[in-house]
Amino acid sequence: MTGTSPGNAVLEAVDLSVAIVGTTITVVEPTSFSLAPGEILGLVGESGSGKTTLGLALLAHHRRGLRLSGGRVLIRGQDLLRIPPDQLPARRRGLIRYVPQNPGTALNPGLRIGTQLAECFATPPANGNDHLLALLEDVKLPPTPALLRAYPHQLSGGQQQRVAIAMAFAERPPVIVMDEPTTGLDVTTQAHVLQTVRQLCARHAVAALYVSHDLAVVATLAHRVAVMYAGRVVELGPTGRVLHQPAHPYTRALIEAVPDLDRRTAVAGIAGQAPEPARRPAGCAFAPRCALALDACRAEPPALAAIDTDHLVACLRPTSGRSAPAPPSSSPVPGASALPALEVRNISARHGATVVLHGASFSVSPQTCVALVGESGSGKTTLGQIIAGLHHDWDGDILLGGAPLAHRSAQRSAAQRCHIQYIFQNPYSSFNPRRRIGESIAMAVRAFESPSASDLRRRVAEALDMVALPREAASRYPHQLSGGQRQRAAIARALITGPKLLICDEITSALDVSVQAVIVRLLARLQQEHGLSLLFITHNLALVRSIAQHVLVMHGGRIIESEPVDQVLDAPQQSQTRRLLADAPRFSAAPVTLGVGDG
Repeated sequence: MTGTSPGNAVLEAVDLSVAIVGTTITVVEPTSFSLAPGEILGLVGESGSGKTTLGLALLAHHRRGLRLSGGRVLIRGQDLLRIPPDQLPARRRGLIRYVPQNPGTALNPGLRIGTQLAECFATPPANGNDHLLALLEDVKLPPTPALLRAYPHQLSGGQQQRVAIAMAFAERPPVIVMDEPTTGLDVTTQAHVLQTVRQLCARHAVAALYVSHDLAVVATLAHRVAVMYAGRVVELGPTGRVLHQPAHPYTRALIEAVPDLDRRTAVAGIAGQAPEPARRPAGCAFAPRCALALDACRAEPPALAAIDTDHLVACLRPTSGRSAPAPPSSSPVPGASALPALEVRNISARHGATVVLHGASFSVSPQTCVALVGESGSGKTTLGQIIAGLHHDWDGDILLGGAPLAHRSAQRSAAQRCHIQYIFQNPYSSFNPRRRIGESIAMAVRAFESPSASDLRRRVAEALDMVALPREAASRYPHQLSGGQRQRAAIARALITGPKLLICDEITSALDVSVQAVIVRLLARLQQEHGLSLLFITHNLALVRSIAQHVLVMHGGRIIESEPVDQVLDAPQQSQTRRLLADAPRFSAAPVTLGVGDG
């Protein structure tokens, strides 16, 4: 596609910047870009790069402790940053809407879906429920009165996210900001949501900023891609060109960290960490992690400049093309022990009167990873919670190292509780908001041991090192970390006890691809060095090849396929498995060009 010129732009961000309150420290450096009607711009980068902060700034909004420090946000000629605060909510609602990552934060649990949809209109629609039913149909939800009467908790995560999208599109605003709207969704639901977003933007000429850490999703959805690093846009251009011919070293490194179903190479994380806003170097912020950096790179940050039509890059040594592929992945060799680390025998489970698991059986060998995949509602998380002792209404047998496990965690021995650790999907609810991160991680140790204060501080610091978090994170509160940083802290809390079995419930869904690659390699190393066994619950099928040796595919509460990784991904036997693979976004299939309005 061609670049967006100011003449046909519906949104213009001009030198938009965000700083920390009471300081001159910038979180987002002066940033300029524009969006045309119907255009989708993908905004990608590591956690803490400023993606969400920039997205919120387009709404003249910011998180606590930050301030909008300069620039303009023009939507249909109106500058949101110049609207008086008391008038902003009313005037903004017709210009720009926001879809958050977690639909639970967009929906009121105490109000029916129909009520919340109706509240999206400044003036109630004349035809009442008919208009609301049409909104449901727009986002591929059943247009039934029963759904309008439902409460959020009665819907699946994918249905909740579609309702949130319907609320954003309700008054057909010219611009929408979408912040990781498919994170946590299974691949089939994600594919349907992405198709819905693409069609709504094209049909109603709505411009969208799509914030994501998932380059495979952006590859299939966006017309252009902006790559952010340390508060700056370092590359901007048409999706196919940026992803197939990346010019900035950081973009190339991100691409090598993306797991892909069609690529049989190990994902590669980026060495080092992005600098904190207060510690950014005088020159290019990526220079300390870049093998191509020159002295001039460290003197001052390169300006964003054109290297081709509509392709901009902030680099003194831009290059074209992908970097060399990572070496082939090597799966950890299973332990020699004949005794499985975990045995699950004929497990059936219920939620109330509803049977949700039907005779599930499998085993996990020492030092291996078994991936558990399937659509939302297939029973994956319930099975993981049963093994952890968090769901009690089940029949069958579970053995850990040959010893039977009681139904409830509280009935198990201290050693068994220590040896099975569970990492939850949602990083936002993983920590007590009033307790510092270091204190929360230390509590996991105190539950089983009585270490000295100095030993505890050392172990917390080492756990943070393992998950690529700065040690200063121990003194911070959860709200002071990004979503990806919170999830890494949750992983550190599980690892600090030295578990034998780690149950990972969608733990990488909130992580950027580089940190995801670091975590995957970390877990593989722990398997080899400490005999760690993993049950890896995920909807990211591309990631399975990088972490697991065996795959279990679930559907309708049953295990329908159980085979080695390559056999399942290359020659699936069940139609449901084939459909999951067909719905998975593939980075390698990104179009070379994609024009606005293409669906």
